Amino acid sequence: MSSNVLTAIKNISDFKIDNIRKYFKEYAKSQINTDREQIAYYVRDAISGSFNSAKDKKPMERYDETFSYLGNKNKLPDMILKHGDALVIKTIKTIKGSLTISNTPPKDRLNWNDPWIAKNCRMVDGGQWNSKDIFYVTGWIERGKLKYLYFVQGRCFASEEKFYTKKIEGIKKNIYNYLASEGLEANNTIGLAKVGNMDPLGRTSLRIKNIWKIQNPIKAFSDVYTYDRKQDFTVIALMLKSKFDSFPNKDIDAIKSNKQITSKDVRIKDPNDPAKKLDAKLITTSW
Repeated sequence: MSSNVLTAIKNISDFKIDNIRKYFKEYAKSQINTDREQIAYYVRDAISGSFNSAKDKKPMERYDETFSYLGNKNKLPDMILKHGDALVIKTIKTIKGSLTISNTPPKDRLNWNDPWIAKNCRMVDGGQWNSKDIFYVTGWIERGKLKYLYFVQGRCFASEEKFYTKKIEGIKKNIYNYLASEGLEANNTIGLAKVGNMDPLGRTSLRIKNIWKIQNPIKAFSDVYTYDRKQDFTVIALMLKSKFDSFPNKDIDAIKSNKQITSKDVRIKDPNDPAKKLDAKLITTSW
């Protein structure tokens, strides 16, 4: 089975269900309540071709065929396609609200040696991988209806890891220097700092956490796409042209030949060098 972001877009366009509450009641038959979980299941079904799964295979059978990883509650990513891409699901409360990435910087790729991913995530695909392309999938639900889904490749969205790591290490160094000047000792942590004995009796501890945010792709890429709020539902995908071209020809042809879906070449700013432009592919469908 060939499953990827392109098949997800085609399946969503064919299915044409944006009422997330109706979807879970009539199709998914799930009691999931949070926006993020609902969007994650919707995307999972879109990629695996599990819409109307009662007429085909049971959803879990399709999931087993499609995914090598279905996430960890507290760590990214939310899913990994077998020998394929990783996906991270994000939700917003307002149309252009920022995305909270939490305790890890945004990623241009998912790396095997990333300290923030779970051990069983490293074991997917036999553990024989160094890095994977990653897509951030942003969803917005308004009054029970899914208004838009935005798939954006990490390479288009985030800078290389080294840009964030250098700044984090600089911040940590200053924090540790201050703690040392106060006679406090920081415990080892992959976060910014974890300190015990903050009061004379040693009853209080302090944990300094990373809370990362990144611009909503609607705002970040407003120069290449303007979101039309009048549409009931819109799906947008942005990826490097080289990534688009790497997908199976049948999936590329299915996108290009579908009159409901628009695809075009665009130029976007390189997250690693604003003076440079990257060749990218913008795919949209709406109703």
